[in-house]
Amino acid sequence: MNGDGVNGDGMNGDGVTERVTGQDLKRLRQRAIRQLIASRPIGSQRELVDALTVQGFDVTQATVSRDIAELGLLKAPRADGPVYVSPEDVASRAPSPLPSPTSSSDDRLRRILSDVPVTIGQSGLILVLTGTPGTASVVAQAIDESSLKDQEGTLAGDNTLLVLFADDVRLERWRSRFEAIQRSIAEVPAPV
Repeated sequence: MNGDGVNGDGMNGDGVTERVTGQDLKRLRQRAIRQLIASRPIGSQRELVDALTVQGFDVTQATVSRDIAELGLLKAPRADGPVYVSPEDVASRAPSPLPSPTSSSDDRLRRILSDVPVTIGQSGLILVLTGTPGTASVVAQAIDESSLKDQEGTLAGDNTLLVLFADDVRLERWRSRFEAIQRSIAEVPAPV
């Protein structure tokens, strides 16, 4: 059985058999994941695998892990424990940041960093940013779209992101600006 609850052959509305491709199954599965996390709290990959299985998808935890990364899902803290949320949900719930001299292109990065704690390490001309599982690609994209331009490039894994630099001056300037963005988030008062 494939991930849509059928064996790969399906009937269209005219009674004609159609072949369901792997890409079709992936799209259906990822749509189901988005609907599941929007409709109820799901805090683990195992819960997501179980919920998808109930819907007729034959998936492994590894497949779900890849889907989570591709969809850019984040873990958001809730009273009863962290749950998966879409980046769009995080952005719509984030408080408006205080006005800042940095570009408005940094707004997405601020919203993401307000939900994803990121630590910074360094190895030579590489900064190693570490967040929560499944968040590195979302943070990398936000950095690439931000006003931070001193980096040569970014490379994202699951929870670790490498930011590459040509020289120490650019690395330090970038790091200072990134840390200023992080501090600006911490200074935003909590909504009353």
